[in-house]
Amino acid sequence: MPAQDKTRRLPSQLISQDITSLHGLQTISTYNTTRTDASVANLQQVYQTMLAQQQAETEKLALYRAAADAARLAEWEFHNAVLAMKEVVRGQYGSDSDQAQAIGLKKKSERKRPNRKKSVAMA
Repeated sequence: MPAQDKTRRLPSQLISQDITSLHGLQTISTYNTTRTDASVANLQQVYQTMLAQQQAETEKLALYRAAADAARLAEWEFHNAVLAMKEVVRGQYGSDSDQAQAIGLKKKSERKRPNRKKSVAMA
């Protein structure tokens, strides 16, 4: 048997089939094994552990999504506040001031004027 790659998730269809098999096993009253990993008690215990871990994952995923949404909104609020500050600095001090340059804006006098391209007449 090849080594199992436990770094990847099992497909949900396979998990569903395993759960169906466990429920089917519960109808077999004469099932008895010497393998402890295949015993009914162990199967029930690992099934309950799986359900608890899936629930914990779902709860933490919901918390993660909520935290990501809050962080995204905070980033937008900060960005909009900085844009408003830049508008105020431009309005108070002008587009060609040292204060405008201090906040990261380019001075109006330092902007390069666009060059006109001479049209080439086709003969």
